[in-house]
Amino acid sequence: MTSRRNMLKSAVLAGGAGIVGATALGSLGAEAAFGATSPQVEPGTPDPDFAEGRIRSIKGNTLLVLGSNMVFHNIRVVDGTSLWKLGPVGFEQAQPGDGLYARGVRMPDGVLAAESVWLNIVNIKGHIRNITSDKLHLDHNGKEILCHVVPGRSVAVHSDAPASADLSSLRVSQHVQILGAWRPGTNEVDIATVFSPH
Repeated sequence: MTSRRNMLKSAVLAGGAGIVGATALGSLGAEAAFGATSPQVEPGTPDPDFAEGRIRSIKGNTLLVLGSNMVFHNIRVVDGTSLWKLGPVGFEQAQPGDGLYARGVRMPDGVLAAESVWLNIVNIKGHIRNITSDKLHLDHNGKEILCHVVPGRSVAVHSDAPASADLSSLRVSQHVQILGAWRPGTNEVDIATVFSPH
């Protein structure tokens, strides 16, 4: 971990970092996106190596992101940055309006050199209201979320069984957790994984 962070810092300080095209260094696991803060951070204080918000603009390899706390973040994508948008993607998939979580190394000028960037990632729980061949209608805290099955990408995980592309065992009224990619400006999500307790 330390060597990866040092490499990112060196790449940014040297000014020669290019834009990454595929997963390289950072973790793209959902547990990292929604994980706890760094152990060096005092409880109740912001993690300096994490940023979230929506992309306002993109200039070169830098994302200008407005956080939910109305603070702007400059996030640099470099050689070694891993990007996720329903799966590993290239930098060109990042668009203004996308939601974002990023983890990395905070540089002396305040820029966050990103190890991992998750675009539009959501992790929601609810009950299935209705199922069609290509959609799940999810009741999430009384609001309907339309969850799209993406051929070749969406999988279901039942209890401790391995992931399967067969979603036919899902049932109406079943409680599930969905990891996926939000479609900005809508109540719709593309499904990466549906977790079901049974």
